[in-house]
Amino acid sequence: MSLFLVNRYLGEEEDEGSSQKSRSQALLEKLQQKAREKQNQSSTVKRQIPTEELTKQKNAQKKRKPEKSSSQGPALVKKSKLEEVPCPVLDSDNNEDRIKEEKTKKKKKKKSLSVASPADVDVSTTEGPEDTGQKAAEAGGDAANGGIGETSAPTGFKVLGGFENKPVQKVHRVLPQWLAQPDMIHRDIKSNLVPLADVSEISAKLVKKLHNNGIQHLFPVQKEVIPAILESAQQGLLIGRGGYKPRDICVSAPTGSGKTLAFVIPVVQVLSERVVCEVRALVVLPTKELCQQVFKVFTTYAEGTALKVVMVAGQKSFAAEQASLSELRGGVRRSLADIVVATPGRLVDHINKNPGFCLEHLRFLIIDEADRMIDSMHQLWLSQVVKAVFKSGSEPDARRTSIFRRSEPTHVTAASLSPSQMPLQKLLFSATLTQNPEKLQQLGLHQPRLFSSVSGSGAAAPALSQDRFDFPEGLTEYYVPCTLSKKPLLILHFILHMKLSPILCFTNSRETAHRLLLLVQLFGGVQAAEFSSRLSPGERKRTLKEFEQGKIQLLICTDAAARGIDVVGVKSVVNYDAPQYIRTYIHRIGRTARAGKAGLAFTFLLGVQEKRFVQMVKDAGSPGIEKQIIGQKNLKSLEARYEQTLQRLADVIKDEKAK
Repeated sequence: MSLFLVNRYLGEEEDEGSSQKSRSQALLEKLQQKAREKQNQSSTVKRQIPTEELTKQKNAQKKRKPEKSSSQGPALVKKSKLEEVPCPVLDSDNNEDRIKEEKTKKKKKKKSLSVASPADVDVSTTEGPEDTGQKAAEAGGDAANGGIGETSAPTGFKVLGGFENKPVQKVHRVLPQWLAQPDMIHRDIKSNLVPLADVSEISAKLVKKLHNNGIQHLFPVQKEVIPAILESAQQGLLIGRGGYKPRDICVSAPTGSGKTLAFVIPVVQVLSERVVCEVRALVVLPTKELCQQVFKVFTTYAEGTALKVVMVAGQKSFAAEQASLSELRGGVRRSLADIVVATPGRLVDHINKNPGFCLEHLRFLIIDEADRMIDSMHQLWLSQVVKAVFKSGSEPDARRTSIFRRSEPTHVTAASLSPSQMPLQKLLFSATLTQNPEKLQQLGLHQPRLFSSVSGSGAAAPALSQDRFDFPEGLTEYYVPCTLSKKPLLILHFILHMKLSPILCFTNSRETAHRLLLLVQLFGGVQAAEFSSRLSPGERKRTLKEFEQGKIQLLICTDAAARGIDVVGVKSVVNYDAPQYIRTYIHRIGRTARAGKAGLAFTFLLGVQEKRFVQMVKDAGSPGIEKQIIGQKNLKSLEARYEQTLQRLADVIKDEKAK
């Protein structure tokens, strides 16, 4: 039966007994030929495999203990091959074709062995040489066929390479065009003064008032911003230029460059044409002192007009402020204010608790010290202002004309522009205006326009780059290396020996400010005062006045005086405690070298602070901060008296704590 199967496999039929022997002999020769071909394939792979890898392969085979190869003659080979012969179910013609196909495949595999390189053979596996050679041949065949194998099964080859270090590309931010390409303002104030006669947009009445206040020229920021605001309102209060909503305006200019007058003049000129008294301009500032300063400027230039300016900053009782904002006349609440200057907290109180405080006619929303006001957005004061402004849109009233039925701005469409309504224009001013679009987005600006004295950082600036600011033109910066115990001695040395007075001295806390004041007073010879939240608003106002009059040589203050306050006559600023943030430093040193004048700034630095602080200032765009060393011999004459003062200071502090 087995012989019959062999004959069928070879495509032959069993004829006579005499021919059986010859056919068996032919079968045996074919099987032996196949065995020799297998051995030749194995030897070819061995020649291609390096000697060391072949040794590892043999050791792996010994561990597996494979069966010994055939060495017992043709009979054993015949037996093993016969057992592997499958039972054919096809006819003889098909079998002959199948045999030819198998021979063709074997020839292709032989050729592919020469294509496959030794590096392509994975000798780390535990497969025998025959299996390895067969896989290499299959890989070579796939490569020769354009990488497409006969089967989709993975070959198991390890792909080496692709581990080279590639530089990681830096992430760049892309600024909006209005931030990247602002309208530039000249930095040098003295060289770019503009005569009032050259700014034709300002009315004759205001020009006369400016002349009466000793102003003959405008600063660069005023020359650029005043015409821009007036242009946005040249069609009147009710509609913008051409019937469109005017663009919001942002101004970033150094301290002392005249930003306050840049919004006071155009707002007073535009509102002077109003007929009915309503709150049409709202100025929001972070501190009471700034409110007092801006209120004073508005009052000066609104004098002689029908405009009424009111301040709500907590300096009066809530009831007194309420009475100054509105009054009951004929059973109807009437506004008594055209311009309101307020702090955020007090403003929110009046929006929520004062029914006579109406913002539905608001035309200008002015945010001074805008970067700090953005940081205080947790109070949600801006959202409450916007809600109060567009209140009439959510509560339609038949008595209202369409011009006063205001709705919150949306996308500009034909429907949103008809009917037209009174626009709300935002005006932002700061010496350290952020370039972070995410923060500015909180303000809901409409097609903003930026005026800046700092050149734009381009459309693609480094994402991690620090904001750069414009330093006052006449400022000279120094830093003084010192120890913690020598700081008070340095302050005394500046006043008594170097004659640098008056000095505005900044500390990081009101406790430090108070202790330094006590020490200087106990030492004697220096007229010193304190300016911090420990004092009432009236006491702080009186202290600033005495300092401007020259009665106080050293004013020790916290950052309450660092923002926007225009203190006349400050020749030098001393950072007794180094500021942690660059914005704090910019506002502190901005109290001197104002309006193009000269000024000095000193910063006391401990050894661990020096490297970081100097780098921070340079990255912010400082023209150059110099190192100033005060020798020990310069302080020696003060040391004995200073030690005695320290002992007395300890007793005074104990007495204060006991009280």
